[in-house]
Formats: sequence, C-alpha cells, structure tokens
Amino acid sequence: MKTIFLAGGCFWGMQKFLDQFEGVTFTEVGYANGPDTAPSYREVCDNSGHAETVRVDYDEGVLSLPALLRFYFQVIDPTSVNRQGMDSGIQYRTGVYYTDEEQLPAIREVYAEVEAREGKPLAVEVQPLENFFPAETYHQKYLDKNPGGYCHIPTHFFHLADKKE
Repeated sequence: MKTIFLAGGCFWGMQKFLDQFEGVTFTEVGYANGPDTAPSYREVCDNSGHAETVRVDYDEGVLSLPALLRFYFQVIDPTSVNRQGMDSGIQYRTGVYYTDEEQLPAIREVYAEVEAREGKPLAVEVQPLENFFPAETYHQKYLDKNPGGYCHIPTHFFHLADKKE
C-alpha cells in the first residue's frame, strides 16, 4: 500500500471522486500543510493556512500513482490559484503532497504532461507532506451522507468507474 495526499478544492467532492476507483483502499479528508496545530473547520475557513486535502491509500498493484494523478487532474483547474469552482481561499489551493520521495518521478511525469497540455505553468503545489490533521467526523464521506451537497466537481465524474465495468 502507498499513500498520497491530494488537495483539489473542496475535499467533499474530491473524496467521493477518488473513492470510486478500484485500487483506492481508504480515503480520509483533512487539513494539510498549514501551521503545526490541528485546526477546526472554522479556523481553516478563516485562513489558518491549511489546504482541504484527501489522504488516499492505494494499492499500486491495482492502481498506479500516474493513473491516480491523471484522474485527479481531470477534476481540478490546475492553473487556478486558491480557487476551484465557486470556492475561493487558501484552503482551496491545489496540491500533491507526498511522504515517499520515490513517488516524485511519477508526480513530475504527470505534472509535466498536464503543464504541456495546459500550455502554461500550473498552480498545483508539489511538496512533501508537512502535516495532516483529519477533519471532523461530519466531513468524512460527506457527499455520501448528503447527496445534494455542493461540489465543484460535476456529478458525472463520480461515475467514471461505472463505465469501465
């Protein structure tokens, strides 16, 4: 098993999107790469400096990191700074945060592909994970519990894996 941390705007939709793929074994929403203190959701919304992030555990024998990252890049605007959809603020920045330096070549490969496709520099941070604090329980699997909840990711993206069966 491997773990990667992906910040892609509001973490509710990102978690639901990533949960659909075979090989993703666990996801957890939380707050990453801010000050070294566990924030509340209110503090994150008040510019604590943390990014809404999803911890993704995946089986690399089933889902490679490049494939996982290509899915991730399908549902974000990689050139937008501190904004995804209608959500804006530092907590909505995009980022790929790693804990294993062996992941860097795969991250750089996909990043370069996306940057070439976009034709301009990306606003997606690529950094080592500094810290990660799990979000409050009510945020976990939020869109499963609240199917009408707002998300910047169009709902058809939540069913990409269905089409492969």
